[in-house]
Amino acid sequence: MAFAKLALTTVGILAILIGLIWIGQGTGLFPYPATSFMINQTPWIVYGALVAIAGALLLWSGRRINI
Repeated sequence: MAFAKLALTTVGILAILIGLIWIGQGTGLFPYPATSFMINQTPWIVYGALVAIAGALLLWSGRRINI
């Protein structure tokens, strides 16, 4: 169970970070790299939000596992 808790927590944190980066690129607040196709593209705001929410759910479920 300890491995599952660590895995869910790690994947959840990574998913939240990736989702926030996608939101930042979609809104144009994080225009890096400058040639990225995601900059100022509204669909990436939605995709990023969905990934961040999924990451938060993984993080929450990983924290609820009792060792």
